[in-house]
Amino acid sequence: MRVPLFDLTRQYAQLRTEILSTLDRVFSSGQLILSEEVVAFEREIAVLLGAKEAIGVANGSDALYIALKALNIGEGDYVITTPYTFFATVSAIVRNGARPLFADIDPITMNVDLDQVERLLQTHPERHRVKAFIPVHLFGQTCDLDRLASIKSTFGIRVVEDIAQSIGSTWTDKTGGLRYSGTVGDLGTLSFFPTKNLGAFGDAGMIVSSDPELAEFCRSFRVHGSRERYYHDVVGVNSRLDEVQAAILRIKTRRLGEWTEKRIAIAALYNRLLSSKEAPSERLVLPQVYTDRRHIFHQYVVLLKGNERDALKAFLEQNGIGTSIYYPLPLHLQKCFADLGGRPGDLPVSERTALRSLALPMFPELTEEEIEYVVERVSAFFAQHPKSANR
Repeated sequence: MRVPLFDLTRQYAQLRTEILSTLDRVFSSGQLILSEEVVAFEREIAVLLGAKEAIGVANGSDALYIALKALNIGEGDYVITTPYTFFATVSAIVRNGARPLFADIDPITMNVDLDQVERLLQTHPERHRVKAFIPVHLFGQTCDLDRLASIKSTFGIRVVEDIAQSIGSTWTDKTGGLRYSGTVGDLGTLSFFPTKNLGAFGDAGMIVSSDPELAEFCRSFRVHGSRERYYHDVVGVNSRLDEVQAAILRIKTRRLGEWTEKRIAIAALYNRLLSSKEAPSERLVLPQVYTDRRHIFHQYVVLLKGNERDALKAFLEQNGIGTSIYYPLPLHLQKCFADLGGRPGDLPVSERTALRSLALPMFPELTEEEIEYVVERVSAFFAQHPKSANR
């Protein structure tokens, strides 16, 4: 049996007729840039997340870049974020002329450790230059949004939430109300890269905000800084979400709730089956599910307790099972950021996680038979390999 890490073709087979019909309608209209489909999709995402405004852009990387630009982040500023995330989170900081300031991650959720964020805000020698914070809600699980709101108000820091992997993840606050990731900060940024829970058939992104001035800036900056055609307030960029991607994403948005529930069910089955196997349960740390938050499982990532991650990955791939490592080298150790002075040992939890994490197949169309095969092969690996010493 072969089980891919992700398979978009199964989803397309279900949606093919509707997508082709919709594309014919869009192409026949002759309106392909910033027209009715984009406007409608922006409105639908704003309603879905409980934000006042949504601004479609070309991709998630641009969403981050433009969001920071809207906050006037630039030369001489520091922006706190996590080293354990996709490159775009940090490149957006550098592209704006600012300097990333890394806080280590929580060893269980793998989200940024908010204790460390507060410590940086209180003790960093140049804390007056720390102007913004980008929390990444990683793998589909939001960080503590109550705590995030408290940090934002207590320290007066601007917040851009990176929700590229967590559209629809929620936090239950102390009153029992639901708060969506992406709506606590000044702005939230989304990616609709094809592998995301809500994925386009190409690149696409979005910014959400309930601040009308910030939203207006983003809306004009994405079209060369122009509110009125041929009149430019600032030197912006060309970062427009096109009608084709918006139309496809509107079809998919109607099914996002169903797909999310399937992801949650798949993760629950993984957890139950892996927990029932003696060797895996002793040698794996499974994703934690908390009652106060809704984990939407963009990825299903396990942590190896020992140093056998690479051997397990190779074994599974030999048995036809797709896996991936998110992320093999934390950003503070990347060559392109060498000028920041990061050294091995600076952020030990991120560095240890990078050596021990492994993503198993996760997408809504996975079958129970496929999941059982993955678990059986994981168990077979541990049965064939003696327990290794922990690092």
